[in-house]
Amino acid sequence: MEAVPFSRSASDSADRPGSRKCRSNAPEHETMSWVGFVAGGTLAAAALLLLSGKRRAGMVAAASGTALAMLEQPETLRCWWNALPGYIDQAQQVLGQVQDAVNEVAVKREALRRVLAK
Repeated sequence: MEAVPFSRSASDSADRPGSRKCRSNAPEHETMSWVGFVAGGTLAAAALLLLSGKRRAGMVAAASGTALAMLEQPETLRCWWNALPGYIDQAQQVLGQVQDAVNEVAVKREALRRVLAK
């Protein structure tokens, strides 16, 4: 018996304000609906069409499979949509750091070229 818990579970961290983790309100052992099966089958067919070189049909199948998946999980979609700006900000920061590193390498290359040209 412990009076104070020593570690926090993943579900505890999602309860904190400002946390970006999304939780599903649906029970874990919920039966699968036919929409989920159709969405999965459509996405699998889209992958096969794209791999076989039929790009237009594959893209249409992927779009319809994605739409069906969005019908099945609207809360997950809403959660992802709300988290998207944070991911875009992180990607912009990483790209800025990469650009700074490339600029630094270019400056050092020019300095090395000047030294070797003398």
